[in-house]
Amino acid sequence: MDMASHPSAFAARPAPPATAQRARWADLALDAAEPNAFYAPDMLGAAIDHLAPHGAVRLIEVQADERTIGLLPVTIAPRHGRLPIACVTNWVHDHIFFGAPLIRNGHEIAAWRGILAQLDSASWAPGFLHLQGLDAAGANAAALEALCVEQRRMRREIHRYDRAMLRSDLPSDAYWETHVRAKKRKEIRRLQNRLAELGTVESRRLENPVDLPQWCAEFLRLEASGWKGQEGTALDCKPADAAFFRSACAAALDAGRLHFLRIDLDGHAIAMLVNFRHGVGAFSFKIAFDEQYGRFSPGVLIEIANLQAVQEDPGIEWMDSCAAPDHPMIDSLWAERRTIVQYRIALHGGGIARLRRTAACALANGVERAAARMKGQE
Repeated sequence: MDMASHPSAFAARPAPPATAQRARWADLALDAAEPNAFYAPDMLGAAIDHLAPHGAVRLIEVQADERTIGLLPVTIAPRHGRLPIACVTNWVHDHIFFGAPLIRNGHEIAAWRGILAQLDSASWAPGFLHLQGLDAAGANAAALEALCVEQRRMRREIHRYDRAMLRSDLPSDAYWETHVRAKKRKEIRRLQNRLAELGTVESRRLENPVDLPQWCAEFLRLEASGWKGQEGTALDCKPADAAFFRSACAAALDAGRLHFLRIDLDGHAIAMLVNFRHGVGAFSFKIAFDEQYGRFSPGVLIEIANLQAVQEDPGIEWMDSCAAPDHPMIDSLWAERRTIVQYRIALHGGGIARLRRTAACALANGVERAAARMKGQE
């Protein structure tokens, strides 16, 4: 437990890390108190290799008894929302949808103690710590709250929202009957029947590693063929994003964490969905479909296939949709919700650094309170 752990002052360092460090991440990921596939070594390593601006991402690693007990990638944000206040924030690039650090089970408070101590002493760390994408009911939030109370460190929740989550012991058929409205079930059955009139429809999951390059290429093509491609937000619109996707999928497949599904019509993919697993949980990453078949709602149909795959897999206890709040499609299929929060955490230190950090916190908090008063929220 916390009292038996003695985190070392392991200095944060610029990415990329050495192979030995990634091996330590892998050991930590196997014993993480709170799953986060985005910071597991396969996805985080791929992001650092392909998406991290040179020198912009630092890796805070906390060790105790020669084992890593905490890992948090951070970067410096030049602004905090609309405020021209620089601060430290957990690294949440365009393809990260959950930002909880990896902390070792049984060492939660010790890991956070080490993370905050390193930031307190870092001359490069301005302002405060802005944490994005945490589970309000997760191990990180609980340990962080307890430590901030102990250290009399300011911790302020600045945003929260709920998003769809799948967490149920019901078999897929029972879940479908229980949580999806009868009218919607009837409409989806009609769409499935109409699609089947066009040819042979098959739902498949990636099993053979040899097929991964082809599946990745098909996914990138499908996504880029639709509105995301037109708006320039598809993965294939940027070579670095496409390289990250291929690398993350390959590494996750090697680690047994890739969950890749597709629906074919006469052997051609019309919808694909990528999930990444970590521990007993999983995170829905990206979905792509052929908009030529939009009248059959292929995105909904592959989510139905995903529901069946998850509920029939004894190794997956829950899946985070990683969707925006009030998402009309997934909210109608998944009944459970996960509360995602952001925190502003004071950084300490000494001398002029502490004075500047205190002033930055006070300014951000004051502006926030003033805005709330103007809206009648206080």
